[in-house]
Amino acid sequence: MSEQDDNDRPLTLREMLQSVLAAALGVQSGKNRSRDFSRGKPSHFIILGVVFTLVFVLVIFSVVKLVLHLAGV
Repeated sequence: MSEQDDNDRPLTLREMLQSVLAAALGVQSGKNRSRDFSRGKPSHFIILGVVFTLVFVLVIFSVVKLVLHLAGV
């Protein structure tokens, strides 16, 4: 696969998930960021970002509920 073909293909789900997680942690590299802007669709990143945020909030909520339950509160 040539470099030109690699630049034309859309991002895979795995690449988008890695980008969303790296962006959430604030460790996204400049190379990956430019790849995302050139090959990715904004709507895909928005959807994945919203889903990631919802899952994150639900996990934190569940952990707090579990700790409070185990503490007898």
